[in-house]
Amino acid sequence: MPGFKDIIGHERIKEHFQKAIETNHVSHAYILTGEAGMGRKSLANAFAMTLLCEKGKKEPCMECHACKQVMGGSHPDLIYVTHQKPNSIGVDDIREQIQDTIMIRPYSSYYKIYIVDEAEKMTAQAQNALLKTIEEPPSYAVIMLLTTNQEAFLPTILSRCVQLKLKPLRDSVVKTYLMESFGIEESKADIYAAFARGNLGKAIHLASSQEFQLMYTELIHMLIHLRDMDITELLNDIKRLKDENLDMTDCLDFMQIWYRDVLMYKVTQDMNLLVFKDEYKAIKDMSSESSYEGLEKIQKAIDKAKIRLDANVNMELAMELMLLVMKEN
Repeated sequence: MPGFKDIIGHERIKEHFQKAIETNHVSHAYILTGEAGMGRKSLANAFAMTLLCEKGKKEPCMECHACKQVMGGSHPDLIYVTHQKPNSIGVDDIREQIQDTIMIRPYSSYYKIYIVDEAEKMTAQAQNALLKTIEEPPSYAVIMLLTTNQEAFLPTILSRCVQLKLKPLRDSVVKTYLMESFGIEESKADIYAAFARGNLGKAIHLASSQEFQLMYTELIHMLIHLRDMDITELLNDIKRLKDENLDMTDCLDFMQIWYRDVLMYKVTQDMNLLVFKDEYKAIKDMSSESSYEGLEKIQKAIDKAKIRLDANVNMELAMELMLLVMKEN
């Protein structure tokens, strides 16, 4: 379990938490919003461990009894709220785990901390039950709501919580981390970083994902030979990827990064700016064969395919319309 110094990026949020601890202005309720894999849990755990640490500094010591209890998952004053139903956190979950226990004073620390992961799954009744607690909390209580979507919260909940939004990391930060921590070669780290769009957890997952390697091999082959293949062959390739349970939106993101490279090379003639540096020759050839207008049409066609898939339009039809634009341009 990391302390603040072990968490990559999110400096603004780390500073906010550390300043709150230093100045004794810890709020009773926080909302941490960010995509899965961006580090919400790590930040919440680092904050909790620092608040419970016996040394009382702005970084957990990792050595005292309290820190060891947090790391071992056995600190009595740190409660992770769980839920029985996979898709909702009900009013009983909130009542039993928060409301019924919050008035019991902390056992061994000044603070009593509740972490609610997937908090967007709280029903309206659960949120209203929580609201009563947030409106009149005991002085020692800290409630942390971790979510991928704070739009799911009632305005009354939002207005009573300190809202902290995780921002994507710079690609260069993600790339450096992958190279230094996992020994990933630079050309591959570039691709994982570009594809993860600032989400470190996603980049780490991609680096070890067999599905991603399969998608990479298949799509690169398809994009390079697009002009020589007929629509039926191309659709068969896409169908095969779908049968392998690959996410079609991920495949479209991949294509978009590829065509962004083609455009980037057409504009700059600088291979160092490419994500797919290993495919330099194919990108160079494609950039000289394509017009600016054609590349813009392709990007728009990929965007349209994403919208169609979101709207549950037939997958093959959405892909066929996109592939025709790609072949023409």
